[in-house]
Amino acid sequence: RRLASEGCRSRLPWGIALAKFKKDPNNVIPIIESLMYDTEEYVRKSVANNINDISKDNPQIVYTLIEKWYGKNINIDWIFKHGCRTLLKSGDPKIMKVFGYHDPKFIDIANIKSSKSVNGEGDFEFSFDIKSKKGNIGKLRIEFAIEFVRMKGKSSKKVFKIGEGDYDINSKHISKHFSFRKISTRKYYSGNHKFSIIINGIEKYLSDFKYIL
Repeated sequence: RRLASEGCRSRLPWGIALAKFKKDPNNVIPIIESLMYDTEEYVRKSVANNINDISKDNPQIVYTLIEKWYGKNINIDWIFKHGCRTLLKSGDPKIMKVFGYHDPKFIDIANIKSSKSVNGEGDFEFSFDIKSKKGNIGKLRIEFAIEFVRMKGKSSKKVFKIGEGDYDINSKHISKHFSFRKISTRKYYSGNHKFSIIINGIEKYLSDFKYIL
């Protein structure tokens, strides 16, 4: 059953992309729908990953699937939460609304502290406070992003999740770091990198820092 889902994924990481399904995944839908109620977590996870692949090229199909299936049971809801992770990271308004993340216009970011520069395999450190202009801060998805310098003056933005929850408090302190240690999937280049704080898909703060290789 897992093979049935994995075998028709349009963007399987360790396989060749299936251009036909990237363009039109409608033949994939009956397969993943037949596995929605599967009792095994590893099968449901494959279905979620398949949905995430579809979302990158055909988000409107994912919208339709959510309207049909979301709310059936907790396992199916998990499938869609995991399967919409790329749309959530991109701040897709429709998906944000589905999962209860509303416009954070009543949220302020205060007391921001962050590294001005990072050397070699050092850490970019930052902290800030989330404050509500009215009552509790409520349901939030808290993320940060770094826009990395790439070759030939290009850049690439990567979003990282800090946390999410329904907070019955009117302020929350965040303290984090990002390590520039060498990893096989990302190469770092010297230059001015951009740093942003994102609440419910909306950028609430933007600054920059210097990375020196």
